Amino acid sequence: MASSTVNAAHASRPDRPARPNLVFRQLRGARSPAEFAALVRRAAREIGERVSCDARYIGRVEAGEIRCPNYAYERVFLHMFPGRTLVDLGFAPRSAVRGRAARPPAAESGGGVEPYDTQDPQDPYDTHHHDHEESDVLRRAFMTGSGATVAAASLAPLGLAPAASAAAIPHARRTVRRAGASEASALEEAVRRIRLLDDRHGADGLYRRAAAPLRAAYALLDAGATRQVTADRLHAGAGELAISVGWLAHDSGRFEDARSHYAEALATARVTGDEALEAHAFCNMAFLARDAGRPREAVRAAQAAQRAARPLGSPRLMSLLALREAGGWAGLADRFGCEQALGRAQALFERGPSDADPEWMSFYGEAELAGLEAQCWSALGDWDRAARQARRAARLQDPHFTRNTALYTAELADDLARGGRPDEAAAAGLTVLGLLDQVQSSRIQTMLAGTARVLLPHRRASGVAEFLERHASAPRMA
Repeated sequence: MASSTVNAAHASRPDRPARPNLVFRQLRGARSPAEFAALVRRAAREIGERVSCDARYIGRVEAGEIRCPNYAYERVFLHMFPGRTLVDLGFAPRSAVRGRAARPPAAESGGGVEPYDTQDPQDPYDTHHHDHEESDVLRRAFMTGSGATVAAASLAPLGLAPAASAAAIPHARRTVRRAGASEASALEEAVRRIRLLDDRHGADGLYRRAAAPLRAAYALLDAGATRQVTADRLHAGAGELAISVGWLAHDSGRFEDARSHYAEALATARVTGDEALEAHAFCNMAFLARDAGRPREAVRAAQAAQRAARPLGSPRLMSLLALREAGGWAGLADRFGCEQALGRAQALFERGPSDADPEWMSFYGEAELAGLEAQCWSALGDWDRAARQARRAARLQDPHFTRNTALYTAELADDLARGGRPDEAAAAGLTVLGLLDQVQSSRIQTMLAGTARVLLPHRRASGVAEFLERHASAPRMA
């Protein structure tokens, strides 16, 4: 391939600025970075690897910031594109990047290379090798003892324990050392890691572990940054982390905590003029308001999110926000308003993905569209339409999102039960109970409890007694 010579020549000059990996970009084709990242994760599962690939990682590869992937990603990419070498995929040969000297201190503190190390010797996205390959951020934390870096270390993928983060906070406030690119990277990776764990396991077991890293994130903001671009990344990262922690509170039934975290994210967005963060915060506030029984507030928040998101140029984001508005109208029993918003959501979704789609929206596909529509019909009491959409959502859901599979199936069980189909409802409910050893979500447990109450008068129907007995004996979240 023509690119092999180009990349090999570039690899012989490691100090040369990164060149875009046009070959890899071509391989992505018409898929969005988030969609291609989902394919990478699926390919990894096929060969028993574990990688936390997302849209930002794909962007780093295409920008040339990752000249050669780590071994886990190498195996995944070669599995995806059999018969090709890393050089054929647009990367530099491993021999050309192996053993490069560490970046100078200026780069480490944020005054040099920004925002990522192009060598990528220990990729923070790789969770498979992280146990025995200490990351640069963690190593510098223990070597320097700098407050900002210690706070960043507490945000690292395996550093979500409250004790580690709490210990970092007082020191971070005393230090005069300002945060740099490595701290911003650690903050961004903490957000990705929390989202990945939530997708697989639900919120209940994560919430208490994630609150302290959030305090460490705001300690980094207090410490200040070496460069404006780093300060912007820190503010965006802290805001996104606040939203992620707010979602963990939301999904585990701590609505007031969630409201506080979302408000904190919104304040951060307003201070920095970050429209993307503002849209995300309002999006989650709308969802929370709907779940908390404040449908008019849900409509207002969703409309505010759409105003903030309009300049961003992402039809998929606008589609999701229209669904949030539809949920509010359904809660107000306004069928016309709900149908209008659902129509906009569908039309916007059909425009397809784009590079403007936010990284956090990787969960939003056909399954989520159907699942949120099901919730609207359920709120309006149209059980048959709700059940059809919930069944479709469960069928379309990527297995990676275990929590969502359980959620959609729980929605299906409830809609079937309320629609007078107890045997089918019991079968769906048993499927959800089978997932609860992997998923910890108070929201799903609350839905199942409601389904069980509806099914109590129908014990004689096929499967209902078994479901009720298994539900009664299932462990509850504290």
